[in-house]
Amino acid sequence: MIKQTFRTLALLFIIQTVTAQNFIKDSLDIYIKREMVRWNLPGLAIAVVKDGKVVHIKGYGYSDITKKTPVTENTEFQIASNSKAFTGTSLALLEHYGRLKLDDKVKKYLPYFKMHNEYLTENITIRDVLSHRIGYETFQSDLLNWASTRTRKELVENMANVTPKFGFREKYGYCNMGFVTAGEIIPAVCDTTWDDFLKAHYFTPLGMTRTETKYENFIHAPNASKAYTLLDGKLFEIPPSKVDNIGAAGSITSNVNDLSKWVMMQLDNGKYNGKQIVPAKVIHETRVSNTIVNGRSRKGQNFSTYGLGWFMEDAFGKKIVEHDGGANGFLSKTVLIPEENLGYVILTNSDGQYFYDALSKQIIGDLNKQPYQNLSALYYQGFKENYEEEQASIQKLKSEADAYKATPDAYKKIAGIYTNKVYGKIAIESKEDFAEVSFEFHPQYKGKMRFKSADKIVVEYGDDTSLGTKELKYDEKGTTSTIEIKVNDFIDQDTYIFTKINSVFKPFGVK
Repeated sequence: MIKQTFRTLALLFIIQTVTAQNFIKDSLDIYIKREMVRWNLPGLAIAVVKDGKVVHIKGYGYSDITKKTPVTENTEFQIASNSKAFTGTSLALLEHYGRLKLDDKVKKYLPYFKMHNEYLTENITIRDVLSHRIGYETFQSDLLNWASTRTRKELVENMANVTPKFGFREKYGYCNMGFVTAGEIIPAVCDTTWDDFLKAHYFTPLGMTRTETKYENFIHAPNASKAYTLLDGKLFEIPPSKVDNIGAAGSITSNVNDLSKWVMMQLDNGKYNGKQIVPAKVIHETRVSNTIVNGRSRKGQNFSTYGLGWFMEDAFGKKIVEHDGGANGFLSKTVLIPEENLGYVILTNSDGQYFYDALSKQIIGDLNKQPYQNLSALYYQGFKENYEEEQASIQKLKSEADAYKATPDAYKKIAGIYTNKVYGKIAIESKEDFAEVSFEFHPQYKGKMRFKSADKIVVEYGDDTSLGTKELKYDEKGTTSTIEIKVNDFIDQDTYIFTKINSVFKPFGVK
């Protein structure tokens, strides 16, 4: 009896072990298809690399839900901040070539680089801007930076107008402008653009033939996916973000076929198909921890840090090197687990979901032989609760604006041109029973403004902008009028105060 019980337990252990080892081969396909239905996720592509080989590569769902175009391994997505690892690797590679040192001051290469005080201007290094430690709060100043008409150089110059929320190297604050700055150092030291540098050193040598850095190339690509979001609980197509201006921080577009080659090169210490594409010491340099992201510990994780374009953390004793990417309608993730010689990339075409992250955690947990629980279901429960709470809050704001009877001249009173030192100008035009705000450097942004009280305004930005619906404060003191501008936190967490400089509305671009 005892012997039989032992045999039964041993058999169960063997079955569990084999099941864990074969999750990617035997269960991943079923899991993805099932959970995409739960999340109402239109399309997903994934590539898994193990021991130098692609062991799973496939597209699921649709890249265009109207035309029912299937996602394949060659469907192209915006990968957004997964671009940062390419930029970090590039600056480390330039150090290897002797063109610069990562601990050189930024000012040495970009004379126009200027922060809000002289000490920061003179002391911020290349490593600092690549490690999210220059004092910015997460997404600080991105109301201007993200998808604007300003050039990369203009955005770097505008950093002089931004007052960092934290002290220099005091704490982590995710900073897109750090990477834009780093990207502009490339043409300063080797007379080529960030875009062309990536093509010459990664895209061409790795055979990444459908990987681009320019918006126009993406939207005209025959295999480009549409972008989707959730609006009132339903899928809604939105325009992809035109983010060429922050290229080094997030403008790459690619597919899992191409990115599997990038992952293979990363896992093989810079080699691909037997050729050294990037020196091993450069790969190592990008994974050295420069900034503590989160000092708290939880089960299975004891550290979270940032290197040069990569997040690093531990998961049940194994080092995880990863990065996320998010743009209008696209969420993605790249993960390397060097100890397992395994990595994967997940690309999705809806920003109204967290399945891309749940799927990643499911794979990591399985590799570490953790007891199975459907992480996607747990993620979805929290997502659903938060989404419903957010929608209820939005509906409350709209109802309050519907119920409030503004004075006949209320919207004429707020019309005019306003300015903010970080962003620039906005223009407010008076309509019959509302006002419309437009933005100097974002012609695609419009917002419908309605009073909900004498000094509170509800702004409803366009459904295709991802800016949200927000409550703003209008303040009039003597001859000075100010108005708040706020957008969704995942774009910029700040509230901007704009001061009226002209009471006459004039559209931007009209002379």
